[in-house]
Amino acid sequence: MPYVTRQTRADWASLVDILEHSALVNTAAPGEINYVVTKLLLAWLGPGPCYADYNAAIGVLECIKLELYRRAVVPYEEKKCSEAGDVY
Repeated sequence: MPYVTRQTRADWASLVDILEHSALVNTAAPGEINYVVTKLLLAWLGPGPCYADYNAAIGVLECIKLELYRRAVVPYEEKKCSEAGDVY
């Protein structure tokens, strides 16, 4: 989970709010979200990143994936399982 301080959240709030409330985000195709995330990562990596930087970027993406699955997908699947019945 991206547990950051309240101050860090406040520092990023205006940019995140713009993205969250953009009509583009609500209708974006997966490729468009990929583009935005890629541009953010490339800006974060800066010119001439080394292997450790790439490794850190991949780690960020992996943790985002795992946290999304744990916090959003698992509860969704559990709800659907209780509604439709378990397969196992």
